[in-house]
Amino acid sequence: MANVRRIILITVILSIIAASLIGCGLGKNQTPSSPPKTGDSSSKPPESGTEPQAPEPPLEEKDPIEERIDAMTLDEKIGQMVIVGLDGYNIDENAKTLIEEKHVGGFILFERNVEDAAQLLNLTNSLKRANTVNKIPLFISVDEEGGRVSRMPDSIKKLPTNKAIGQINDADYSFGIGSVIGKELKAFGFNMDFAPVLDINSNPKNPVIGDRSFGADAQTVTKLGIQTMEGIRTGGVISVVKHFPGHGDTSVDSHIDLPSVNNSLERLRSFELIPFASAIENNADGIMVAHILLPKIDPGYPSSMSKKIITGILREELKYDGVILSDDLTMGAIVDNYSIGTAAVKALNAGIDIVLVCHEYENEIAVVEAIKKAANEGAISMDKIDASVYRILALKQRYALKDEEIESVDVKSINDAITHALDR
Repeated sequence: MANVRRIILITVILSIIAASLIGCGLGKNQTPSSPPKTGDSSSKPPESGTEPQAPEPPLEEKDPIEERIDAMTLDEKIGQMVIVGLDGYNIDENAKTLIEEKHVGGFILFERNVEDAAQLLNLTNSLKRANTVNKIPLFISVDEEGGRVSRMPDSIKKLPTNKAIGQINDADYSFGIGSVIGKELKAFGFNMDFAPVLDINSNPKNPVIGDRSFGADAQTVTKLGIQTMEGIRTGGVISVVKHFPGHGDTSVDSHIDLPSVNNSLERLRSFELIPFASAIENNADGIMVAHILLPKIDPGYPSSMSKKIITGILREELKYDGVILSDDLTMGAIVDNYSIGTAAVKALNAGIDIVLVCHEYENEIAVVEAIKKAANEGAISMDKIDASVYRILALKQRYALKDEEIESVDVKSINDAITHALDR
């Protein structure tokens, strides 16, 4: 019996010792069958970049106009900032060079380019056809104001002067005249009109405006000018109002010499600028700047080359962000006082987007080359060039311009529309 007890005691002692030895190899709070605790950092090796990564922000869509500008060469950009004229009734080698090598942004046609309806349509079609080597369509522009400033063929019925329209002084009538101008221009392949005139004819001795103005008071000019602008645009034609900051008080023709007007900025704000401010409020497509010296505002440069007037007044004070164009740089006001290349560069740096060079191939080439030289030397910044090109391409896009040819023009339909507008 004693032996049996001894055996039992030894067995119990051995069992306790065995249990103690097994327990030394296990974690304090674990058993071999228990799973790892959730969140226990010792349960798996650490991974690199344990910080959670924020999701990538969605890529912003790039402005298609900016993309196009990024893909353009300097020559192509400069070309968009120049509208040129040409000689004769047909496209010539000079015009082809300006299109193919200089990539000009547009053409302006004059009476010297118009023989008859069929020829005029053939010319605008030829310009568009030649421009198919470029990706950006042309401005095909003209001064079509009605009255004595008209480039339409003789077969097209004549429209009254703005002075005559001003004497009628009816907004609907003005809108109708603008609409028929847009219709006739579109029919001949034009897409830009340097009209209406928003100058107030305040100086009876003015040799250049006269009956091109709607009247001698700001209210009449504003009311009728804006309605004419809106009418032109209904035909799908860009309306460029003119001649900022007002050519109505001059006594010298800027085609011949540089006019000087001794009016203050306060005077302009209270009178000459009123029609232009209204045009801006009505989203004017383009504004042409005149060659006028205003010594009380900028004694150093004419308005078309004045940063104080173009950037200071038109851009900053009047908040205009559309396309700004110079009047023709081959006018006496400019070429008799400046090198045309220097004038072009100065105009662009003052805030002009497009310079007009309407006469002589040598002048056109000189302007393009002067702009390129200035750009390469840093005298014109690429930011300035890109900003102007952006406005130009945005305007062409807004009007969905295309170099599409027009098969034929219906002269009778145009004349019937003119008759209807005049009979209202």
